Amino acid sequence: MSANLGEQLRDTRKRRGLSQRELSELSGVSLSLIRKLEQGERNDTRLETARQLASALKVPTTRLIAEHAEASASQDTVNRWAPVHAALTASPDPDAVLSSETPTYNGVRDALQAATPLFSRDRFDELRTVLPPLLRDTEALTEADPRGRPLRARLLELTGWLMTQTRQFDAAEMALERALDDATDHIQTAATVNTQCWLLLRRGKLAQARELAVHWADEIEPRMSRATPSELSTWGWLLLRLSAAAIRDNRPGEAEDALRLANSAAVAMGHECTPEGDFLRTFGPVTVALKRTENAMVIGQPDKVLTLASRIPADSLKPTSNNRNRHLLDVANAHTQLRQYAEAMDTFQKIRTGSHQWLPNQQYARDVLGRIMSKRRTLTPEMRELADLVQLPV
Repeated sequence: MSANLGEQLRDTRKRRGLSQRELSELSGVSLSLIRKLEQGERNDTRLETARQLASALKVPTTRLIAEHAEASASQDTVNRWAPVHAALTASPDPDAVLSSETPTYNGVRDALQAATPLFSRDRFDELRTVLPPLLRDTEALTEADPRGRPLRARLLELTGWLMTQTRQFDAAEMALERALDDATDHIQTAATVNTQCWLLLRRGKLAQARELAVHWADEIEPRMSRATPSELSTWGWLLLRLSAAAIRDNRPGEAEDALRLANSAAVAMGHECTPEGDFLRTFGPVTVALKRTENAMVIGQPDKVLTLASRIPADSLKPTSNNRNRHLLDVANAHTQLRQYAEAMDTFQKIRTGSHQWLPNQQYARDVLGRIMSKRRTLTPEMRELADLVQLPV
């Protein structure tokens, strides 16, 4: 968050000719919080709150804030993943490269194929063991055999995605930058950029995410009459990232335009599709509908979220689908805002059943569950178990 949030808020409010009380009434943000922000007693607030204030002031969210990142992973999490960090930054061993035990192309390719389901199913415990030697072997192979380069690009893309998923943002940035260096074609580059946009969104860098998504969406825009599923998926996902950045930056028109274009790609696709078996590129009408619901939640329309969600066959997606689970968190949040706490807890249990290793890495889950628990005088065993799982202090 920008250190001068209060100053920006005060100056913008005064230019609009509003009192603090009037801004509170227009934005739905408490008068006490507005006063604390402007007086410098608080220099941080949630992105959702900043967006409400910006919307009331009719300015982009980024006018008030420079950056609002999700909380980075705890030191305990970083320590658990330390072998992966070490493998990412290690230089190739010259002796190993020249030895007769240099990894083979077929061996590394097969190992990467075997590891990919661990990424798609959020098998984090197994990945902490499998990933370090696979990174080292891929590095050694590429030093000895140029054919290893696309394998290394793919592994680094997956690693960057994983590090983003677990909120290890610096490691994610390093892995994705290296993946871009190794990318061998335009579509692979754009697919990696898509993950970069997601990383920027999680770090609160809305303007950078918008600019990057716009540039690459323009760069790879396909001719719809002859576009391949891979081209449609990659273009569509960049448009979804653009929409996500725009809605958070209080640009609803731009967000809707991007969603409309993404939907045209989904319609051309015809159905949910996973081009080339790459789970990161799964795209289609359901994906677009999930993101439309997410946008409704961002701008605080819980009734609309539940209406849209009722029309989406989210259960047709795999229980480990991150898009499905992120959508279910929106549904849980909508129920919570409407004080439908039992329904919210049922939704949490659905996520937990399908992807219990994913849930602890979601700050969003902690935020929503924290709101539920703050409204209850007594906590059920189920609530305590979920709080322990997402590392929420009780």
